[in-house]
Amino acid sequence: MNKITTLMLGLAILLTAQVQAQEIALQMYSLRNQTKDDVKGSHQLVADWGIKFLEGGGTYGMTQEKYKKMISEMGLSVIGVGADYNDLKNNNIQKIIDQAKAYGAKYATCFWIPHDGDGSFSIKETKEAIEVFNKAGAELKKAGVTLLYHPHGYEFTSHGSGVLFDEMVKNAKNYKFNMDVYWVQMGGGDPVAYFKANPKLYPLLHLKDREKGTPGSKDGRGDVETNVVLGEGDVDIKTLIELAVKHKIDYLVIEDESSRSVEQISQSVAYINKVKSQAK
Repeated sequence: MNKITTLMLGLAILLTAQVQAQEIALQMYSLRNQTKDDVKGSHQLVADWGIKFLEGGGTYGMTQEKYKKMISEMGLSVIGVGADYNDLKNNNIQKIIDQAKAYGAKYATCFWIPHDGDGSFSIKETKEAIEVFNKAGAELKKAGVTLLYHPHGYEFTSHGSGVLFDEMVKNAKNYKFNMDVYWVQMGGGDPVAYFKANPKLYPLLHLKDREKGTPGSKDGRGDVETNVVLGEGDVDIKTLIELAVKHKIDYLVIEDESSRSVEQISQSVAYINKVKSQAK
């Protein structure tokens, strides 16, 4: 291989990395009500919004091959699947690997750590989760899949000089985080501060804004109608997008659980693109 070919190859790889960084994805739970009635139409909406990447992995009653064919024809692909905590704990890792591999997805996210849900999430559950995530994460890593954990607010119970989430961050050896910035703030945390402290731990960000004046919650519960268009709430979405661009994280995942998601998502896409263009 001569020097010119090597240079061109290197440039192509660099450009590809730049194109892939900070791409917008959609958590398909945002369209849970729409997919009940019209699977194809709901996915076409995503493509029409200019979004190419999905976080999900479900097939909505279709065979996996038929679903993959449908989304491929729309220019869509799955970048992340779910990883149930009990599957991780009970070493059902191959199940998660198979689903991720079927889509070519390199991320698997655990969205919930089982607990009583009455504020009883404690250091005991935290330590168990850390052990489970590190052990399972090591196996997933061998298969080219990164295990992520998605906080839900209950991890921000006080512990020592900080909160339980700090223990999860400090001890993350074989897993990273899919940080839902809404839930971090709901729990009393500062998503910007966490990201700044260790950007490499957050390859995905769940961008979800919170209506101004919304009270916090440490039980992982909240009114979905407090999800507003990105940039209109009290989460510092603008700074988070700017940091994502600066540190070249992989995906900015929009999640809007409100009944207005169809109306709001297109506005949120426009907001992300606006901030990204100004941050370049």
